[in-house]
Amino acid sequence: MAESWSFLDTVECNFRPLVVIELAKGTKEETIKWFTKRIVDKKANGGAQLLIKPLVTENGDENIYLVGASHLRLLLGAETVGLVKECNDNSMRTFTYSSRKTFKDFEDDNHDFLTMAECQYIIKHELENLRAKDEKMIPGYPQAKLYPGKSIVRRLLTSGILVQIFPLHDREELKKLRHSWYGRVKVGYQPLDDIRCYFGETIALYFGFLEYFTFALIPMAIIGIPYYVFAWEDYDKYVMFATFNLLWSTVILEVWKRICAILTYRWGTLLMKRQFEEPRSGFHGVLGINPVTGREEPVYSSLKRQLRIYLVSLPFVCLCLYFSLYVMMIYFDLEQWALDYHRENESNFSSLMLYVPSIIYAVVIEIMNRIYRYAAEFLTSWENHRLESSYQNHLILKVLVFNFLNCFASLFYIAFVLFDMKLLRQSLATLLITSQILNQFAESLLPYWLQKRHNKRMKKRMCSQKTDTDLSLAEQVNMEKEMGTYLGTFDDYLELFLQFGYVSLFSCVYPLAAVFAVLNNVTEIYSDALKMCRVYKRPFAEPTANIGVWQLAFETMSVISVVTNCILIGMSPQVDAIFPDSKMDLVLTVALVEHLLLAIKFIMAFVIPDKPRDIQIKLAKLEFESLEALKQQ
Repeated sequence: MAESWSFLDTVECNFRPLVVIELAKGTKEETIKWFTKRIVDKKANGGAQLLIKPLVTENGDENIYLVGASHLRLLLGAETVGLVKECNDNSMRTFTYSSRKTFKDFEDDNHDFLTMAECQYIIKHELENLRAKDEKMIPGYPQAKLYPGKSIVRRLLTSGILVQIFPLHDREELKKLRHSWYGRVKVGYQPLDDIRCYFGETIALYFGFLEYFTFALIPMAIIGIPYYVFAWEDYDKYVMFATFNLLWSTVILEVWKRICAILTYRWGTLLMKRQFEEPRSGFHGVLGINPVTGREEPVYSSLKRQLRIYLVSLPFVCLCLYFSLYVMMIYFDLEQWALDYHRENESNFSSLMLYVPSIIYAVVIEIMNRIYRYAAEFLTSWENHRLESSYQNHLILKVLVFNFLNCFASLFYIAFVLFDMKLLRQSLATLLITSQILNQFAESLLPYWLQKRHNKRMKKRMCSQKTDTDLSLAEQVNMEKEMGTYLGTFDDYLELFLQFGYVSLFSCVYPLAAVFAVLNNVTEIYSDALKMCRVYKRPFAEPTANIGVWQLAFETMSVISVVTNCILIGMSPQVDAIFPDSKMDLVLTVALVEHLLLAIKFIMAFVIPDKPRDIQIKLAKLEFESLEALKQQ
């Protein structure tokens, strides 16, 4: 590897812009010179050994730079980040430059061996690993302090000198992807491999899960329709439907683990070693020595963090939960008013008014969820977590707890306090349908409309300046830098998680929930694809081997659904009539059935392997070869 780095600068390179760096307007010249020098400097001198050029614009702005790399530099970077590629023997192995000839489709002049998303990921990794050596501050900005080992890019971002870094779209490849993905309405699978090549594994895995979940809902939807049409009040028949639902929720989550393993093995991320996690950009503290790396970095007392969590964050979350319950009680007052109004008037208008409180409450729920999300992000950032994974876990926990209570508390109250199954069906249907419509509008349609208006204004301004209407590189960069930033798959998974709750928690009361979920998800696939291709900047690829903490969240929801459905069936008049003399026998029977179903659920989860047999063998074979290679050394 060392020899490869040393002769890298002798290789002639054709510059291909991959990543855009936007500096703040008015950035000092000495800062720009220092930063660009560090980007192009050799690795031995602490640089990234990349290529960088200023973007030439008509108005003379010099705050935008294009970053690229030679083909050789990208290959060496692929080894550094541990990319896994397919070999000539069809096995998947970590790429090394010395053994490059053993990898499938590798040729010295084949610049498509690495996908564009992989190239941009490598450049991002190298930029983020530019570290201060002996500098005490950013040149030209004495207030922006540095210390040995500090990430230069993160300091520039937190100081406001660096506005943003984003990967460029490939217009030809994007056009092909749009056509195969959502350009025409068709019944079929999404081009997940093409999505992965263009956007990376994290986004491809989300769309794979969305597609899989949609197909998994179809049996529930097909079975639910006749139950809704022919057996609305017959709870005896719903016992079979609820039991099927509970087993279904277990099977689909276990099968997804297997599908996820197949996809990520094919993409190479199942074998990728986890990178050592650096402190997140927002982390701050007094300078100290990291006992693991031996480098200087900020140190913050874990006791102070725990005090912030338990004395501030936890009470705030509890206060928000109380406020959510208070709003819920206002909703029930409105329901009572609508019911009284209907009893007095008995008209078509009064019948419609029965749905108004639920619709208003559904809108309020969405507003509260979004406001709380901002508060949760602020609080989690204020807690000052050192690692991004810790930050994300605490944020997800806060958001999931509030969203679960905010969305489902009213349904639990109706079911287990009011014992009103008719109102439960009405509320569940209204909340589900209204939330789906609002999410589609807020997440896709509105951003797309706003972005389309902005693009029209940009194109008119560009056309007035020059007769050539084809987008030049400068025009493409100027359009893309004004686009919104995609903040990750958090909100998308959260929407599916809540939808899964609506479908599984009260399945025996409203079987049509799965039907509406399927219809929503079909449109969600197209609207999310449109959002990724037309509304937001291209995000950097992020390798991942699974859907992370969301797998645990879905499994937890399925366990809760066992309890709720068993209690709902136990409350039905038909089951209650079986135990006319002893309510204790009824309770014990329901508890026994619930424990039996949970036991079956956990046995199924244990019996179904997370990885298919062939992938287990391939992974074991690679582990054996690694151990043999170590013995020979």
